[in-house]
Amino acid sequence: MSSLLGLLFVSVSVGLSNFAGAIGIGISGVDARTRLRVGIAFGLFEALMPVLGLLIGQSIAGSLGAKGRYVGAVLLVLTGAWTIYDGRKPKEAGSPGSMNTRKLALTALALSLDNLVVGFALGVYKINIVLAAAVIGVVSVGMSLIGLELGSRLGARVEEWSEEIGGAVLVLVGIALGAGVLK
Repeated sequence: MSSLLGLLFVSVSVGLSNFAGAIGIGISGVDARTRLRVGIAFGLFEALMPVLGLLIGQSIAGSLGAKGRYVGAVLLVLTGAWTIYDGRKPKEAGSPGSMNTRKLALTALALSLDNLVVGFALGVYKINIVLAAAVIGVVSVGMSLIGLELGSRLGARVEEWSEEIGGAVLVLVGIALGAGVLK
């Protein structure tokens, strides 16, 4: 049960980057087509990147042995710290709501790169790959759709701190995994 709880926390924390991106897209207004395109793109990338990371993590977990838990925890903490740092950088202004398919795919890829590391970290804990991909994908789509809606309603105020909140959750989950609180 605690591994599922950890997976849910990680899913929410990596989904917050999609939430932030979706708010940015939603600020310029969204329609049903935009919601569908963003949901599919963000969900696919968020689900597939951890699968790749999980496969890598599970393939080397045996060689890491007991140290694997600490390696995964450190990777989550570093990923979270990087997300916080990156979130504090000034962002380029633009109109993300008018994204073409290529730009949307590149945005989804960039937002999902942290999932490769997260997938690796989860892989050393021998989490079921299908379950992890499904949970991360579903959470990501849900958070993306919520972000689109909030972005269209609230503007840039919430977007400003979403990445930092996501990074902080990753750091806390990494610490909890390293300390053995979540297994």
